[in-house]
Amino acid sequence: MKGTSRAIRSPAGGRPTRALAIFSGADAYVTPSLYLSKREHGKVVPTWNYIAIHVTGVVETFNDADALRQQVSRITDLMEQPATAPWAVSDAPEDYISKMLNAITGVRLTIDAIEGVRKLSQNRPEGDRAGVLNGLTRSSDPSARQLAAEMTKEA
Repeated sequence: MKGTSRAIRSPAGGRPTRALAIFSGADAYVTPSLYLSKREHGKVVPTWNYIAIHVTGVVETFNDADALRQQVSRITDLMEQPATAPWAVSDAPEDYISKMLNAITGVRLTIDAIEGVRKLSQNRPEGDRAGVLNGLTRSSDPSARQLAAEMTKEA
């Protein structure tokens, strides 16, 4: 039996529903203690540095078994890459996979806009940016160190 695909409709007007998907990258808290300007005038507040992608479009659901199998197989293959002995969907018995796929509703976002967002203290004076870069570089948090690496690329 072939599955169906349908746009999710908004209650008012029956138009397809637009959605926003946010893919978060590295992020870290930035303490005002890292700012040179804290010592100069004290007019500082904490903030958060981050990298993210915002994707917008029309969202629809589907339950076509072939499409679901392709989607599940692609993400499984991607996530299993680092494994010593990667598992594949085809490793499980076919009747079991069919049963599992039957319990899934797929979601598809037809993308019409992608926006990259980077807040890396670019709004701060040079002395403050240097302090943030130093603090994030020395952090024990891998995400903070990743942000420091991104800040270095922009310098």
